[in-house]
Amino acid sequence: MRGGFEHGGWAAPGNDEVTAKAMAANMANVGPLLLGRRTYEDFYGYWPHQRGNPYSEALGERRKYVASTTLTEPLPWRNSTLLSGAAEAAVAELRREAGKDIAVFGSGQLVRSLMRHDLIDEYLLMIHPLVLGTGRRMFPDDGPKLGLRLVDSATTTTGVLIATYRPAAAT
Repeated sequence: MRGGFEHGGWAAPGNDEVTAKAMAANMANVGPLLLGRRTYEDFYGYWPHQRGNPYSEALGERRKYVASTTLTEPLPWRNSTLLSGAAEAAVAELRREAGKDIAVFGSGQLVRSLMRHDLIDEYLLMIHPLVLGTGRRMFPDDGPKLGLRLVDSATTTTGVLIATYRPAAAT
């Protein structure tokens, strides 16, 4: 339950082998992870305790940067670093330093902030064949106008469209 939203867990039935392969390929091609506080806490509460899957180890070993104004160091999950100062400035600095792409999982509030500062080069969206009628919007009414260009897509056996977009101005 978050903000009165009662439909948590709706995405799980959309997972299949196509989704697993796409997510594994994505994880293999990115460097550090960038997470907002809530996503970090949700991931930490779940993934370190799972066994027998490739995600737990990959997430544990991966460098994780956490944007939060309420958490303090040391963070409990190994390889986690709390970003200091404004998230946008910290992420702009990380982008200059990182050798591989930085991936953001979930973290809607953080993504919206990064969008406003033109700090996202690619969007991997999983579009589910489901209308809930309520919930938080990824792209709010007061967000920036952003043209996107489709660069890749796959449809899963459950009807989920995995679409990769880049800002239209990007090459």
